Amino acid sequence: METSTCKLTDYADRLCGLIDAALAECVNLPGGCPEKLREAMAYSLLAPGKRLRPMLVLMAAEACEGSFEAAMPAACAVEMVHAYSLVHDDLPAMDDDDLRRGRPTTHKKFGEAMAILAGDALLPLAISTMSEGIEPPELAGRCCAVLAEAAGPCYLVGGQADDVDGDMGLAAFEDGDASLGSDATIDNEKQRERLEYLESIHNRKTGAMIRVSLALGAMITGADDKQTEALNRYGEKLGLAFQVTDDLLDVCSNEELVGKRVGKDAEQGKLTFPGLLGIEKSNMYAKQLIDDACRAIEPLGEPAWGLKALAQYVLRRDH
Repeated sequence: METSTCKLTDYADRLCGLIDAALAECVNLPGGCPEKLREAMAYSLLAPGKRLRPMLVLMAAEACEGSFEAAMPAACAVEMVHAYSLVHDDLPAMDDDDLRRGRPTTHKKFGEAMAILAGDALLPLAISTMSEGIEPPELAGRCCAVLAEAAGPCYLVGGQADDVDGDMGLAAFEDGDASLGSDATIDNEKQRERLEYLESIHNRKTGAMIRVSLALGAMITGADDKQTEALNRYGEKLGLAFQVTDDLLDVCSNEELVGKRVGKDAEQGKLTFPGLLGIEKSNMYAKQLIDDACRAIEPLGEPAWGLKALAQYVLRRDH
């Protein structure tokens, strides 16, 4: 396990170096872009982070025997969409966070108006990065359409809308069943409905961007149906596991480690996996999901070793 972890760390560091260099080049914008806007975009996009989604694009391409170079425009594009979504999520009207990745959030650094504009600018930049960087143009068009759908009203934005609306989330702490502890079980229809609702939110928010990252890597390499389906099943399980562990970190970790405020989900009465299942069963559920993710990509063989190692890291992560 230790050797595998070291191998993944070295591999991830190499990928992150390539991704960061490409992202920096993307925000080296022409003179028509106001300097303060460019600074806010770069601050948001180049903030220290795991680069999970762009790494998944590159890893999926490699698992299908493609090249990092061909997949890099898509990798940059998904990170731009992710960065834009974080900038907007952190705004006072949304999650109202003042810390992200260990630094002041974009609106704290540049003001709300400039933060909104930076997010607005990153979204079309993602599309132009793919349309100009992927060949042939037909493939670029398909990739743009797939990313736009994942980031749109039925997936990323729709999941966020349900999360903001939060009526069912708040209801999970009412009607006499608020005291779900570490031994909580899903033993009635109402709780099952809440679990399904919670999963549907995160299958669209976190899950959609993870699945599309893998799909883009597959598309760019010309993956066959078997490879594409294996990556999609892997993405479904990984995306949900990532959110379960994220919810657990909000309960069990600290601000210094995760680089953002913790405990806010409970403060806001949000429906979360630990709040519904309890901590112990949430950990068990995350492990089950990661096991399922790893099984899904077994048909891809050795080229998918990075995806398996990354899934196992998600289970162990502390930030």
